[in-house]
Amino acid sequence: MSAQLWTRPDLSRQPCLEKLNNDLHDLRLDAGLPSARNIRDQIGKDAQGFWIVNHQAVLDAFQKPDLPPLGRLDLIVRALAEITRDDHGTVADRFKALWKLAVSETVAQAHASLQDDDTEPDEGADDDAHGDAALESLKALIINAAQSLWDDKDALRIFLGVVRRSEGFARMADALEKHRPANATFYGVQSHEFEMVRSPARRELNALRHCLEKHQRKRRWSFTELEQETRISADRWIRWHTHGELPDRDALIAFSNAAHLFLEDHTMLLGLWNTAHEALERQLRFESLPADISFDEAWTMRPPTVPRLWALAGVGSDPLSAHGPDLAAGSAPAFTVAGPPGSGRSTALTTIARSLLASGTRLLLVAPRPSPLRELTGQPSVLGCIVQDNIERHELEEVLDTATRDDPVVVVMDDAEVLADCGASPVLSRLLQHGSSEGAALVAAADEQEIDLSMKWLSELPNACRGLLLTPEAYTSGKLIGSPSAVSLVGLSHTPGRGWLHLGDGDLLAVTVPR
Repeated sequence: MSAQLWTRPDLSRQPCLEKLNNDLHDLRLDAGLPSARNIRDQIGKDAQGFWIVNHQAVLDAFQKPDLPPLGRLDLIVRALAEITRDDHGTVADRFKALWKLAVSETVAQAHASLQDDDTEPDEGADDDAHGDAALESLKALIINAAQSLWDDKDALRIFLGVVRRSEGFARMADALEKHRPANATFYGVQSHEFEMVRSPARRELNALRHCLEKHQRKRRWSFTELEQETRISADRWIRWHTHGELPDRDALIAFSNAAHLFLEDHTMLLGLWNTAHEALERQLRFESLPADISFDEAWTMRPPTVPRLWALAGVGSDPLSAHGPDLAAGSAPAFTVAGPPGSGRSTALTTIARSLLASGTRLLLVAPRPSPLRELTGQPSVLGCIVQDNIERHELEEVLDTATRDDPVVVVMDDAEVLADCGASPVLSRLLQHGSSEGAALVAAADEQEIDLSMKWLSELPNACRGLLLTPEAYTSGKLIGSPSAVSLVGLSHTPGRGWLHLGDGDLLAVTVPR
């Protein structure tokens, strides 16, 4: 097939974009008019063997009357410069400068269109149709401009700021309220470049938003009318609606008063707000934790007087102090450390064991898989270390028979899921049921997704309602430490060695595990 010239789009109303497009066509002409597939081949494939830019995207950059994304434009320009043997960097810089001029032109036109759109329409059906067409044109302009600016965070931020400050934006948001845009994609692959961090209160925030939307739809309030009724700006309501942010408490009270909500609905709104606010506060405390702290330093932060079976689990709160469970108290003499592989479970378990040894408590170590817990073997007060993937009943009974309330014994077990069906299951069940009166306790670490709470002695473990949760990935992980609110923590990006401590009081405390 012979080389062909491609149709140039009509860009007479956008001189900067027209200059960019003409220069792009001229560069292709200098390269010998390669086909879209030739340009695609010149750009190449990614590590997974997929085309980085498909041939249709190449054609669109030349023939569509839209500003192409900077990343795509740069790839095409460099591929053509490779053919013409021009300096890649010089050609790419020239087109980037043209692209920025086109961006400025697009932003200016978007701002002008928004102001024009806010003027009062003339009467008549034709004018209504013209208004709808203008709205659709405005929507397309904003979307195209945002897509074009996707690779330039600063330019995108400025553009969106201009759009949102425009008086016509609230009215346009009213029209678009029921048709929120989908996640941005790049050739079918979701982009995470501008993805917001998942909120630790997303469940509560979603419930709160649905509750507000229900009452808003019932009264048929647009964002503009919502501003008139509550005296809270439409821009703030739009931001809370589209960004998943927590509204101000005063705004919810204003909404409740304006909507004349019944007492139960008012109470539900404020209850959801309080729960979401607490979750967000927990996350702030989590982010303020020290990245690392030594065991010796953490040990000096313990309370002045602690019970003999108090164990150091982590350091947190303000001022920074050491926290942990009293294994002799609670509904069951147990404490669970849970999390996925690599979250720091074994380190946390070893820290707890070291703190008990520092108080002179006798320990039986159980580590069926390689674990730093084994390194404590031979220290004073360590009665032994079982490394087999099975514990016989007599092995555990011989040790626990020596336990008394005055001289207790704590079983410290890593990888508890491996021992779910061990020979000593009846002994472990008895320990969890009657250990408090017999001077025995259990500290167990387990992979949150591997442990089966329906199996034998493991079914008794949640009764303690205490534990440390590290980087939870399973929605059922909260059951291991007796905290239903731990569901909100799933999927958040956490640092290994940091976790959430539950001591049976219903609160989750953000802590760093000492090393």
